[in-house]
Amino acid sequence: MTDQNNIKVSIRNLFKIFGTDPAAALTHVRAGLGKPELLEQHGHVLGLQNINVDMQAGEITVIMGLSGSGKSTLIRHLNRLIEPTAGEIIVNGEDVLAYDATKLDALRQNTMSMVFQKFALFPHRTVLENAGMARRVRGESGKAADKEGQKWLERVGLAGYEEHYPNQLSGGMQQRVGIARALASDSEIMLMDEAFSALDPLIRTDMQDLLLELQRELHKTIVFITHDLDEALKLADHLVILKDGAIVQQGEPQEILLQPNDPYIMDFIADINRARVLRVRSVMEVTTDPGTNIAGDVDANSNLERVIAMSEGDTNLNYRVMENGQQVGLLHMRDLVRALVPVEASDPARRMAS
Repeated sequence: MTDQNNIKVSIRNLFKIFGTDPAAALTHVRAGLGKPELLEQHGHVLGLQNINVDMQAGEITVIMGLSGSGKSTLIRHLNRLIEPTAGEIIVNGEDVLAYDATKLDALRQNTMSMVFQKFALFPHRTVLENAGMARRVRGESGKAADKEGQKWLERVGLAGYEEHYPNQLSGGMQQRVGIARALASDSEIMLMDEAFSALDPLIRTDMQDLLLELQRELHKTIVFITHDLDEALKLADHLVILKDGAIVQQGEPQEILLQPNDPYIMDFIADINRARVLRVRSVMEVTTDPGTNIAGDVDANSNLERVIAMSEGDTNLNYRVMENGQQVGLLHMRDLVRALVPVEASDPARRMAS
């Protein structure tokens, strides 16, 4: 459930139409014209359609979809690299669409930082200079910028590479510089557009782990774009799935896995190893009752695969579910087994498209 007092970014009724007369095209879209029909009949491209998302402070919101779904278009609206056709973008209670050039520059320099898929490092600058670049752009001294850059290079595991140049680093190391640069800016909000997509699988996993490790300490508000479901499930506190510029479903990732509201979502999750990605907290009975036939304790955030190994497949067992040293529920192995079976899409009337 959304905490209205903790919303950092709120997107309301956002539309983006590409073409010569987007305002006129918007009238057709609001009347029910779809993306293919808009292109065929009016020569306009529907980029985003009635997007409504609340992003909580200190959480990772993942926007996921296939190529052409509108995810990169959406993230570029947050700092107004792309201007919308209609709608509102509220950051810290203010509509950034009403900002003049001065306030918009301040938003980009101080409130938001961005990590790009292609790293976007300055090739003629050293690693240290790149890491402190946001500080330099603000007008801070080179000494102050280098101090912050050095601090975050050490945190991302690049101590000793300060005087190297980007072309002397691997792809994974270059993206670590990109993350250090974003963190050195001390911005409240990090925008990450397919930040790990260009990396090899093992390096990509390492970068995901690094991001989660840093997030546990820093509690940044992160908007992360990806086309990879495994990555989305691993990183997201709140998951938003796009198709053809519209939200198909959004919510807590475990909830989406257990209650897909659309055949499109079912296709996405069909081949997922549910035992590996589902957590005990998602299938447990919430109770402090001690229960009977208890085989042991399990952590609420353990995946089901680990519990299956513990139980050796015995479906008659129950486990006490613990979190921070306290019982928060009971896990019945028969409920676990049922959760491993993919379900049919829920009633379309219940789709979470807003």
